[in-house]
Amino acid sequence: MNTPAGLDIQSFTGGAFGENTYLVRCRATGRAVIVDPGAVTPSVLKVVRTESIQVEAVYLTHAHLDHVEGLPELKEELDVPVWLHPTDLPLYERAADQAEAFGMSLSGPLPEIDHELVPGTTVPVGEQVLEVRFVPGHSPGHVLFYSEGEGLALAGDVVFAGSIGRTDLPGGDMQQLLASIRNEVLTLPDETRLLTGHGPETTVGRERAGNPFLANQAPGERA
Repeated sequence: MNTPAGLDIQSFTGGAFGENTYLVRCRATGRAVIVDPGAVTPSVLKVVRTESIQVEAVYLTHAHLDHVEGLPELKEELDVPVWLHPTDLPLYERAADQAEAFGMSLSGPLPEIDHELVPGTTVPVGEQVLEVRFVPGHSPGHVLFYSEGEGLALAGDVVFAGSIGRTDLPGGDMQQLLASIRNEVLTLPDETRLLTGHGPETTVGRERAGNPFLANQAPGERA
């Protein structure tokens, strides 16, 4: 019998920011990673327990509060390494201050970052891999995770269905964000699914054609 190939991805949405957390599983091995554990992390952990899933790592697209606030509870249950681009480490280290700014508090201290995400390399999901692409602008060290074989990208808060990430938070830069989208998102095939940090999934082609923020943003052009 042939071993199934590819990835299964389950999304979970919750919290005050309506953030999307992703459980990404290798079909062949059943091993998994968690991307951007937000407030809905308890629901993710329930699935992990119920289905006896072996989680190998946590990958962070960036270090804004809503994408990391589930880490204290996650690390209490799962002893897995956490990966982040080093440019977002100052944001990560100020997560408690981020929470305070929104009148919130973390459930506990965030764990140490174990590994640095390096653009142009890949990170494993069982026998599969995700390509790390550097897409700063929403935050200084934002990355996305791209699977050419699956035709999808875990895009974080770079681009949404009909919108783009906000740039009015510390470290945000509109021109940098637009350049990231031109060079690292609009260069992907139009049929590529974009699994975003908030809201429904979309595709590169749909956003190229209809996203009002991306009018005239062909790959390689300046804003």
